[in-house]
Amino acid sequence: QARFMRYLENRGILAPSPRKVWAFLGDGETDEPESLGAITLPAREKLDNLIFVINCNLQRLDGPVRGNSSIIQELESAFRGAGWNVIKVIWGDQWDDLLARDTSGLLVKRMGEVVDGEYQNYAVRGGAYVRKEFFGKYPELLDLVRDYSDDELGRLRRGGHDPKKVYNAYLRAIEHKGQPTVILAKTIKGYGMGEAGEGRNVTHQQKKLNEQEMENFRRRFEVPIPDKAVHTTSFYRPPEDSQEMKYLRRRREELGGYLPAREPQPIEIKAPGLEVFSDTIAGSSGREASTTSACVAILKSLLKTDLGKYVVPVVPDEARTFGMESLFRQIGIYASQGQLYKPVDREMILYYKEAKDGQILQEGITEAGSMASFTAAGTAYSNYGVTMIPFFIYYSMFGFQRIGDLIWAFGDARGKGFLVGGTAGRTTLAGEGLQHQDGHSHILSSTVPTCRSYDPAYAYELAVIVQDGIRRMYQENENHFYYLTVYNENYAQPAMPEGVQEGILRGIYRYRAATGAKASVQLFGSGPILNEALRAQGLLADKFQIPADVWSVTSYNQLRRDALEVERWNRLHPAQTERKSYLLQALEGAEGPVIAATDYMKVVADQIAPWLPGRLVSLGTDGFGRSDNRQYLRKFFEVNAESIAGYALARLARDGKFDAGKAQAAMRELGLDPDSADPATL
Repeated sequence: QARFMRYLENRGILAPSPRKVWAFLGDGETDEPESLGAITLPAREKLDNLIFVINCNLQRLDGPVRGNSSIIQELESAFRGAGWNVIKVIWGDQWDDLLARDTSGLLVKRMGEVVDGEYQNYAVRGGAYVRKEFFGKYPELLDLVRDYSDDELGRLRRGGHDPKKVYNAYLRAIEHKGQPTVILAKTIKGYGMGEAGEGRNVTHQQKKLNEQEMENFRRRFEVPIPDKAVHTTSFYRPPEDSQEMKYLRRRREELGGYLPAREPQPIEIKAPGLEVFSDTIAGSSGREASTTSACVAILKSLLKTDLGKYVVPVVPDEARTFGMESLFRQIGIYASQGQLYKPVDREMILYYKEAKDGQILQEGITEAGSMASFTAAGTAYSNYGVTMIPFFIYYSMFGFQRIGDLIWAFGDARGKGFLVGGTAGRTTLAGEGLQHQDGHSHILSSTVPTCRSYDPAYAYELAVIVQDGIRRMYQENENHFYYLTVYNENYAQPAMPEGVQEGILRGIYRYRAATGAKASVQLFGSGPILNEALRAQGLLADKFQIPADVWSVTSYNQLRRDALEVERWNRLHPAQTERKSYLLQALEGAEGPVIAATDYMKVVADQIAPWLPGRLVSLGTDGFGRSDNRQYLRKFFEVNAESIAGYALARLARDGKFDAGKAQAAMRELGLDPDSADPATL
């Protein structure tokens, strides 16, 4: 968020302001890679609008964060090494007099000697233990506290519980220039709970205090409540005319109300018409092209519109892989300090151009970092009152599988934008094996309620989805974001047929009907596998005289959601005429089994099985990826044309619509081995 704020300012979209971004973390949480994995970036970009506050209570849920060392020293080293301004708030004001009177330096030495596991003991075992175990190591330190009672020693506060020191740390952080700041505040977990949980490993599970513990709490913090309130566990409310209430009211008024509220202004954007993408919709005139290149063309067309400056391309070091290098020169790569060097490819037209007002967020090899930028851009309408349209383009295998938690949070934050899974599919990205071959991202995306997932086969489908997505998210203010899979397989991109827009958006339309006779089998294809379904249509017609319709299924997820919504409406309105799902409306009159093939696991197509009882045969790429070419990968996973045709014949035979002996012979003729192992098990 802090970096994106500067991005908006440097591009002239947002006026510069003293606004800060605060992140509050626990010391145990810093073991998560997401917490510290990118701390060099804000220092590199001099983000003095970013402040981390790390509550160092030295404990996780089960025990110490660093029982045998010091988490504060470890974090200080990490942040200082990364270039941050570090403020430590370790000791409360009651220690100031002791530190001032310690002329030997032994007190500071002793503070550094003690490991965190022992500091936890000091919080639990009381003043006598502190006197013996902490101060008792050196006679000079025992003499330093000779006038302190055990009770006073037990109540020496740590810095994070001293309001004045915390306030001054915050003030210094706000005033610091040229660096991000981290405040390391030492505290005690369960502070004030006493024997009920203060500093103890059970603190997180402690749910209530008994009367004695409540009495101790009242006395310790000098809360002016009567005995009766302690016994009844009543809430304490200061008098209406007290300084405390006046202060609280004044602060709440300055902050805009008594409860946090998310009240973004309505987005006032008009989506461009579909004609903006006319070149894409017209097809490639026989020239072979991939849907990835079509996506880049759509992006270029969008950049030329009035909305162009609000488009935020986010790429994790794969722009050249996706054919996006032409954008380097056109809109530039964002760099907060501009380009301080001469790029090695500067003689080329499409050289690597960085600029302070650059538009592309080139994030390096980090999907998590890229998703953070996508989140900042996709929630800018709410956080900054500025509508941005982010496109995060990445290897599809490295999206939902790798950063699914961040994508879930994006949906929960009502983020808007387009996730684009490039080089998608388990058989389409040839030769790169199981690490890169995605066969399940559409399953993972289906779990996010606000994500609309599409697997388009052709460029025109992609254009229709993007145009409508902008309309829905930004013109109609719907809380969605989109996941689109695009591929690197080149094939001729047809022009958009008449009357298919609704079907593209709702998930299915008939792409090519059977010729000469009514179809006795329905072939579903998605992404590049639609071309296999079309080839299977030809095999069935030419070799076996079986007419088949071919359907483009752009979104099984959307078909399922629509069917579930219709089912729910029908349950709640038993006295009214039943509604029919879009899937069943589209298939009305279409007879015979349905053979559904995708470049993803069978469960993708299985999403619609409840509404096609006894009809659906799902073909997919269950199992790990393999290094081979597309032809053999599709044969191996049984999603090629021959497999589609063979399984159509087998199903027709089971239904009594085709001779079983001929169906068995067809398996051999089509190159299918009935005794081969299930690819999902290999």
